[in-house]
Amino acid sequence: MKRICIIGAPLDMGSDRRGVDMGPSALRVANLNKKLAALGFEVEDRGNVLVEQAESAPPGPADAKYLPQIADTCERLGRMVENAMDDGKIPLVLGGDHSIAVGTLSGIARHFQKTGRKAGIIWVDAHTDMNTPHTSPSGNIHGMPLACLMGMGPVELVNLFGFAPKVDAKNVVLVGIRDVDRQEGKLVRDSGATCFTMREIDERGMRAVMSAALEIANRGTDGFHLSLDLDAVDPNYAPGVGTPVSGGMTYREAHLAMEMAADDGRMIAMEVVEVNPVIDEVNRTANLAVELILSAMGKKIIQ
Repeated sequence: MKRICIIGAPLDMGSDRRGVDMGPSALRVANLNKKLAALGFEVEDRGNVLVEQAESAPPGPADAKYLPQIADTCERLGRMVENAMDDGKIPLVLGGDHSIAVGTLSGIARHFQKTGRKAGIIWVDAHTDMNTPHTSPSGNIHGMPLACLMGMGPVELVNLFGFAPKVDAKNVVLVGIRDVDRQEGKLVRDSGATCFTMREIDERGMRAVMSAALEIANRGTDGFHLSLDLDAVDPNYAPGVGTPVSGGMTYREAHLAMEMAADDGRMIAMEVVEVNPVIDEVNRTANLAVELILSAMGKKIIQ
């Protein structure tokens, strides 16, 4: 029996728009734990990582707001993820904003570092999240985590646990991109990562894009981490997200991407981020997030 370890990361200091700190609760209210158990998983919920409140401290530098608090949260989260993997469990991290990915991937990398192995990453998102303090127009760290994981950005995040990068750029794949800041685009082009925009999905179809993404993320690795930002899905289906952008994946495209990740059989961890109940419609986005998690964990139309 496969074992899943759920970890909540109710962090919303990486963004100007508040509310995604309630994402983990919204996903649990949508019966995530019970539905995973019904799929045949042994589910352990280790609660939420400790997160400071934004109101309890000044935002700090304008080009990397709340950096010390976010770094502390990511370090605590990384240790929880590492411990879950050491126990032979699949970490399922519930965000929070996307800055928590620095903690999730750092924990995965630290676990694999013990045996000289490594992981790839499939980053499903409307945004590339590859800004640095020098390029970010907002200073919001939820727009920087992938850059940090690849070795670019604030040293407090880049060198978490004392090593960098956390993932090799040749095993980084972005899927569903449609909103990139002007200066950020150059970082994406020069990074060595593979980026599939919505145009590629329109032209080639989700099946071809995900097949390529899985091949790249798994090439020379021991599996991949799936980082799902719900803003990858069009706001018509997922209205309650941190940074909604029109023109995203359809309901079925999102499910197909998750189903193909499950069929591949090499997913080692997953996180779901940017669910914002404050601007949602009767928990509609959280319910969709739970459906997509179930598809990624192997639920089929005919079981």
